[in-house]
Amino acid sequence: MSRVGKTPISIPDGVTITAQSAADVAGSAPGEVVTVSGPGGELSRELATGITVRLDNGEATVERADDSRSQRSLHGLCRALVANMVLGVSQGFSKELQIVGVGYRAAAKGPSSLELLLGFSHTVPVTAPDGISFEVPNQTSIIVKGIDKQLVGQVAANIRALRKPEPYKGKGIRYVNERVLRKAGKAAK
Repeated sequence: MSRVGKTPISIPDGVTITAQSAADVAGSAPGEVVTVSGPGGELSRELATGITVRLDNGEATVERADDSRSQRSLHGLCRALVANMVLGVSQGFSKELQIVGVGYRAAAKGPSSLELLLGFSHTVPVTAPDGISFEVPNQTSIIVKGIDKQLVGQVAANIRALRKPEPYKGKGIRYVNERVLRKAGKAAK
């Protein structure tokens, strides 16, 4: 058994998990659809074929149909996805970005949009997809929040890609506590 996959997922108070066959939900799709709802919202995901979720005594256990190589490799993954859904609807996820550079700054234009000054001749507008919100505690930091871990990470990566940290002065957008490798410039004679 997968060490990750066989670990049960504890379900906190206020969170409900339902699992039903994807054929019941979307026609003839082969997997199982898991829906997790809680105080933060509701998330739904289709699991791989042969992976099921069993609910008992306030815990969810992810099980696989057989011991084939493809089932073993997906067992721990599906368990981690369901655990992240439970954590997301109960607590939520956040990624914090830091802006480094003279004149580089961020301004909030509501909870779901930003305006960034990144050294270009124009401002860069950023709009959040559904389920994502932004906080700008000061001009040089951005916090991306949401209940879907994958979506929070993707939105943070998209913002970072607008101006990656450059290796000479370190200017750009980086994650908090990200280590940027610096290069030596030209040696003066």
